[in-house]
Amino acid sequence: MALDDITKKARNFLDDNKVKEALTSQQAEDISDKLLASAADAANKVTGGKHEDKIEGARKAADDKIGND
Repeated sequence: MALDDITKKARNFLDDNKVKEALTSQQAEDISDKLLASAADAANKVTGGKHEDKIEGARKAADDKIGND
């Protein structure tokens, strides 16, 4: 399969409204919130909470880009 064919199929997949709806659904938001919170908690544990403000800022910035809320 040529790279152009793969690229075209990927574009068609991402242009599908069902995919867009799934990526911006409340379920996707809930899952992303849980994952980001877990990642932030782990980072805070590793750093001993020394960078909690920066970690929270990064978590919020990522959350703003993912899901619908």
